[in-house]
Amino acid sequence: MINARFKIITAVVSLLFIASCTSMYDKHVQWQVVEPQVFPIIHGIGYAPISLQKSDNKTQRMLMAIKASKIAAYSELAEQVYGQQISSSTTMADMLIENQQLVSSIKGLIRGAKVVKSYPVGDTYTTELQLDFKDVYEIYQANLQRKEIKKVEYF
Repeated sequence: MINARFKIITAVVSLLFIASCTSMYDKHVQWQVVEPQVFPIIHGIGYAPISLQKSDNKTQRMLMAIKASKIAAYSELAEQVYGQQISSSTTMADMLIENQQLVSSIKGLIRGAKVVKSYPVGDTYTTELQLDFKDVYEIYQANLQRKEIKKVEYF
């Protein structure tokens, strides 16, 4: 009697489990792209000294300063987008500070930035960049296709 009930209960539980598993795979999911409501625009400015560039040629120093100021501007954009990691260490001996270090690092990928202005100011070269997140969104949509569920149909 107990053995028969056990077999019936086991069969019913098994059928319910199998039925619930098969319905999980009998569906079609449609996806829809989600567009943000607001696209911020951020700016980065980079500076580089012209006369301190390592070259004897004036034109080459200018070109090197242009490149260095552009890299500095990209670094500022990356800092705004991804943040800046700060590490610090202090060494003490006999209750006196022997060595104190502060290290900063920025790591990120900037796509879609545009040079707004690039110009010399005295002995310094300045580059201004702009990053419009609408452009970034469109670049990532072309590459990643981020989506959300639009509709699910069960069969």
